[in-house]
Amino acid sequence: MREITTTDALAAFCAEAANHPYVTVDTEFLRERTYYAQLCLIQIAYPGSGPESAAIVDVLVDGLDLGPLFDLMQDTSVVKVFHAARQDLEIFWQKAGALPDPLFDTQVAAMVCGYGEQVGYETLVRSICKAGLDKSSRFTDWSRRPLSDKQKTYAVGDVTYLRDIYEHLSDKLATSGRERWVREELAVLTSPDTYRADPADAWKRLKTRSSAPRFLAVARALAEWREAEAQARDIPRSRLMKDDALLEVASNRPTNIDDLGKSRLLLREARKGRTAEAILEVVRRAMAVPDSDLPRGEERANSNAQASPALMDLLKVLLKAQSERTGVAQKLIATIPELEAYVLKQPEGDRLRSGWRHEIFGAQAEDLIEGRIALGVRGKSIGIVEIEQP
Repeated sequence: MREITTTDALAAFCAEAANHPYVTVDTEFLRERTYYAQLCLIQIAYPGSGPESAAIVDVLVDGLDLGPLFDLMQDTSVVKVFHAARQDLEIFWQKAGALPDPLFDTQVAAMVCGYGEQVGYETLVRSICKAGLDKSSRFTDWSRRPLSDKQKTYAVGDVTYLRDIYEHLSDKLATSGRERWVREELAVLTSPDTYRADPADAWKRLKTRSSAPRFLAVARALAEWREAEAQARDIPRSRLMKDDALLEVASNRPTNIDDLGKSRLLLREARKGRTAEAILEVVRRAMAVPDSDLPRGEERANSNAQASPALMDLLKVLLKAQSERTGVAQKLIATIPELEAYVLKQPEGDRLRSGWRHEIFGAQAEDLIEGRIALGVRGKSIGIVEIEQP
């Protein structure tokens, strides 16, 4: 492999890569102690078998300008291939303010091509490349220097095997005619909205048992403050306040330091000083919100409304049957929360009402709900039985 530590070397490699139809990309980062991922290493390769076709870019070297790499990521004549790209793309969005284009995610493609639920890179290497990976460096601290030869070999392996995996899956998609399905999936990954963490929306991720408007108002305000503070200080949300502690404060609504100190789940650092005063101020503001402006339970993504258990059981059987028939992973077609949202006509279920999901499952789910079809056993498999309409 090539080890890149200078801007000139990076520019030269990216110029070579731009002459090829695709490049494979991966990153190594740390996130345990920060809100934003701390980028430590970038691996990149283009088609070829020689050592010159793959490189590791040491982004921690002083003075290294990643501009040439970001330019390559925006070169629309070169497909950028990742595996499980979500976190990698978030890093590119943070660092460059733009996302790689065009994009191919081998995990998504593998789920469409019948390799199971959220198939891992190691599994694809074993099944497609007929090779094994040394996993001993998986949990290494990528911020420490120097990197050992073993670490470098492990890192570059994340992009060299990816070339064969991409070509295999790309051919399989072309043969099956499912390329459009993957493109629909990647539209979410390549949308900037996917990577914008708006503090005002942070409360929607909370799992609460109460939908009382005043409780939700305090929880909403605390979640917004926590998100904004974590972003500003670049620390994990949990360093400020864990979810269970946030919900406890929203329920108890302390008015002074002594009340706040009685919270069993609140971290010691949050019970005093600037953080404690900030929490109390947030609670005070939320308690002053007029009744007319309080959030309602139906505004939440995880509304407490429930679909009929019997209907959900039928739809789960249909989902499994359609997954087996098409070879597409169940979780890619629909998660259980999406399935319930579809039944309840909530926005989270809209993906089943259009595109390839509607073709292979949504249309059949609608027919089942409306009584136009039934499910029957045919040998060892579940089949769809059309019902004659009066």
